[in-house]
Amino acid sequence: MKLKDQTALVTGASRGIGEAIARALAAEGANLAITGRSAQELEALQKEFIGLGVPCQSIVADLTRSGAVEEVWQQATQICGRIDILVNNAGMGSSANPKPVVDYDDDFWETLLYVNLTVPYLFSKRALPSMIARKYGRIIMTASVNSKIGLLHGAAYAASKHGLLGLMRTLAMETANQGITVNAICPGPVRTRMNNLRMEYEAKRLGKSVAELEATVTPIGRRLEPHEIAPLVVYLASREASAITGQAFNIDGGFLMV
Repeated sequence: MKLKDQTALVTGASRGIGEAIARALAAEGANLAITGRSAQELEALQKEFIGLGVPCQSIVADLTRSGAVEEVWQQATQICGRIDILVNNAGMGSSANPKPVVDYDDDFWETLLYVNLTVPYLFSKRALPSMIARKYGRIIMTASVNSKIGLLHGAAYAASKHGLLGLMRTLAMETANQGITVNAICPGPVRTRMNNLRMEYEAKRLGKSVAELEATVTPIGRRLEPHEIAPLVVYLASREASAITGQAFNIDGGFLMV
């Protein structure tokens, strides 16, 4: 129970990687505040955790909406008290509107950058005062392998994830001597609803079946599963990782070996 008596806020927790992270944190004893857009999925997850004896508060929120971050933060802290672990996982993918830059949709660009970069900035800014006062905290960003390389027909996604690493490293520099660590995980292709759409788009573009594309998308011959991402988050959230900050860890089946 590495995280007993600690409270974690996980954004984008209703499905996919966020759900897997929430489950892994709960398994290690963390109290949870989870947020996402799907009330049904969040409530089911909350009910499951409470049934297992894990305190959990679900907060339905659309983080594309101005003011939503503040509302989530107020609800989470009023009910759960301090937040020891902030997992900035919520995000939009490129598959919602994939186009080359010359044809890119400007409104989509603005919305995606807001959700993928500005929202983590706002949550981190709200979390820091309490963490600094207590000389303890963990902030973990869900970035992507596309935070290190470009993405064909996905400029906004790649730009937002590159920016997220810049934010993470700056926060790490500013808080390194205050008992706070700030790191990022960089997943490759993971079997989620969002990535399914990207795979379908790429398969069609390349004239392949999704199965053919999946078999070659990573050196291990498959996509990753959400539960394979979560263990590293648990470690980064633990006290054992107190000397690790400012790092971006690939979890990608060998997709990007840098």
